Amino acid sequence: MKFQKKTLEPAAFQMAPMIDIVFLLLTFFIITWQWSRNETELDVSVPTTAEGAEPVRVQGEKIINVLIDGTVIIDKTPLTQEELYVKMKNLAELYKNQPIRLRADEKTEYQHVISVISTCTKAGIWNISFATQRPKDK
Repeated sequence: MKFQKKTLEPAAFQMAPMIDIVFLLLTFFIITWQWSRNETELDVSVPTTAEGAEPVRVQGEKIINVLIDGTVIIDKTPLTQEELYVKMKNLAELYKNQPIRLRADEKTEYQHVISVISTCTKAGIWNISFATQRPKDK
């Protein structure tokens, strides 16, 4: 029996799907980077500490900003303590272990920070961390 030997054409590398994937990844990273910057753009100067950790975001983490005058801001929206309670209560019902990052200005009165913590714990949120920064090198 005689077999015919067929020569196969070399497989061509398809560029169109590769370009689609690259643009999709680029779009994804730009959008997620923009979301993470929205919550930290406020003029809040968090306290410095030599033992401060690099800011690593936890998946699903909500950031609460407390300004010098005690104004509470979430997602660029100022909230009263009652509105904060409702928002935290809804989050606690949706997500059992909802992480919260508290970013209070270093000149904020301690009472404002305690009020936010108290409101969060009443709403059922207990996973609260505090944002700090490392001292700037001189």
